Amino acid sequence: MAGREQADWNFVLHPSEVTILGVGNVILRDEGFGVRVAEYLDAHYTFPGCVQIVDGGTLGIELTQYVTGTKKLLVIDSINGGKVPGTRFAFRNDAVMAHFQEKLSAHEVGIQDVLALLAVTGKKIPEVAVIGAQPYDLEAGVALSDEMLALVPEVAAEGIAILKDWGIEARGKEAAGRMDFQTVAEEEIRKSMA
Repeated sequence: MAGREQADWNFVLHPSEVTILGVGNVILRDEGFGVRVAEYLDAHYTFPGCVQIVDGGTLGIELTQYVTGTKKLLVIDSINGGKVPGTRFAFRNDAVMAHFQEKLSAHEVGIQDVLALLAVTGKKIPEVAVIGAQPYDLEAGVALSDEMLALVPEVAAEGIAILKDWGIEARGKEAAGRMDFQTVAEEEIRKSMA
């Protein structure tokens, strides 16, 4: 049995050199900011084949299957840093774990667990960046607040700049239209109920 568990641990479903991971709870308005920014990036940019975009939602340790083996991880999140709503945050490498030890949401605990597990098993991700913003509204609802919605392109541009620092060039899509996040969320709910 122990051998089987070890074999399952080594099985990575989604290996990729670079992972863009949007996290958050999309039914608590601005809590879903990271997922919405990841959706924006996917709708507005084309990335090389070495890049995967993952909707991590509120997954915890299950995220391991998406990030094991990745060399560069960009996490996008709504970050409750106790600051004024809309305050932007950016952490890299060692500062990421320091942040997670101080300010934890449920999904940040999951990310912290994944990064710690990979480090102790010798599979540490060499480059990690976390970007996001302090939420305005955490009430139930699938649409971002207007203020948080206005930050989506700005944080996406920050993510593109980090990727460029890592040698990853993204190309803008010519026909990228404005995303209706409520329609996207409703479609995802319909899929999950099918």
